[in-house]
Amino acid sequence: MTEKLNTGSHDLPISDALAAFMATGWADTRRDDLTALPLAAYTAKRRAALAARFPGERLIIPSGTLKARSNDSDYRFRSHSAFTYLTGDQEPGNVLVIEPSGSATLFLRPRSPRSAPGTAGQEFYRDRRYGEFWVGRRPDLAEAEALYLIDCAAVDRLDDALGGPARVLRGVDASLDSRVAAHDGDGELETFLSEMRLVKDEWEIAELQFSVDATARGFEDVVRALPQALAHRRGERYLEGVFGLRSRLEGGAVGYDSIVASGAHACVLHWIRNDGRLNENELLLLDAGVETDNLYTADITRTLPLSGRFSPIQRQVYELVYEAQSAAIAALRPGARFRDFHRTAMRVIAEGLHDWGVLKIGADEAMETDSGLYRRYTLCSSGHMLGMDVHDCARARSEVYLDGVLEEGQVLTVEPGLYLQPDDLTLPPELRGIGVRIEDDLVITADGARLMSAGLPRHPDEIEGWMSAISA
Repeated sequence: MTEKLNTGSHDLPISDALAAFMATGWADTRRDDLTALPLAAYTAKRRAALAARFPGERLIIPSGTLKARSNDSDYRFRSHSAFTYLTGDQEPGNVLVIEPSGSATLFLRPRSPRSAPGTAGQEFYRDRRYGEFWVGRRPDLAEAEALYLIDCAAVDRLDDALGGPARVLRGVDASLDSRVAAHDGDGELETFLSEMRLVKDEWEIAELQFSVDATARGFEDVVRALPQALAHRRGERYLEGVFGLRSRLEGGAVGYDSIVASGAHACVLHWIRNDGRLNENELLLLDAGVETDNLYTADITRTLPLSGRFSPIQRQVYELVYEAQSAAIAALRPGARFRDFHRTAMRVIAEGLHDWGVLKIGADEAMETDSGLYRRYTLCSSGHMLGMDVHDCARARSEVYLDGVLEEGQVLTVEPGLYLQPDDLTLPPELRGIGVRIEDDLVITADGARLMSAGLPRHPDEIEGWMSAISA
């Protein structure tokens, strides 16, 4: 059955004469000069590890489908992380099938034929979602095999591979979900696809380092643009655009919606409206990351004085968060429990709040599970795994992630913060409306952790010197 073309309400009709003319006179553009992507050797190992975990079973992992933003306009497609982790491919509607034998096939949409009869031969110039003239060229089967080092087949043959029981990564492709009977082990497949990404290989660590370095350059761009942003009525959004430009220049996009929060907006943990005016007497909390072309993202936060220098009260709050983060970083090592660094940071926060007279009970009591009163001022956890998703490996079991132990090769964030709400009457007036978060990306090493984002300053004196040097 021929697929219906994805055309628009205002598209012009195609005459028989035009259809015939469009079917002729095209050069052969097949490419036989392609070499394998650098990550292809790693994706092959990952597929082998997945097949070994579920021996003798059929496994189906889709890339995902295009999603409408409004009417006939789609969001920019972003493939499911597990699919790209296993294949390197990022095209919509494609499906990886691992057979019970362990062999793998990538089912993909081949290039649109230029001379096929009927609508099939018109897709390349009429289909707004998949037509080559609308969205660009995609590899044909032979080209995809050369790039990804995996057997490829046309996606319209997928049904031939769906017979019999199979585990499916569900919730990614609704059409596929409806065509394959549910399996009691579908959830187990999703869990393992998260857990196998907990420890990064050397290629992934290098990719993440590139993302971190590009993100650092984006932060420098933001500082350089502060004079213009301070003059704009939507200074936050101006800076969001500045960082977004760096993300598109060095990667594919931002890894998540940038948080550009000035003043009391910094007390909103995920402020992404970014519509505020900047005040040079306030702080700016910038939480952003460049996503690489291979879908790995950094996640870094700096809190900067818009005047270039911290006021005494701003410095007081910042230094407490800095001390908490430094203590948490020092707690990272293989064998340490994942939650240890968070508890370490929170003890420093609780002690500081008690010293200020904000927390009326001591740190020991506040840290008890039946209390946690310090969390009024900090609220969230102090870090998470990082990789292809900003909150990576989220479907992993607690016993191997949140309640597990750190291993060499894991990459994570450390990001304690204080969010002193502007309407919090338990705070002295001078503290209200100050939000500070410091977030860095680290890789666990054999004897500790390496600060991947060391290229950006953390200490308040260093931040002031850095901002001054950029602005000079």
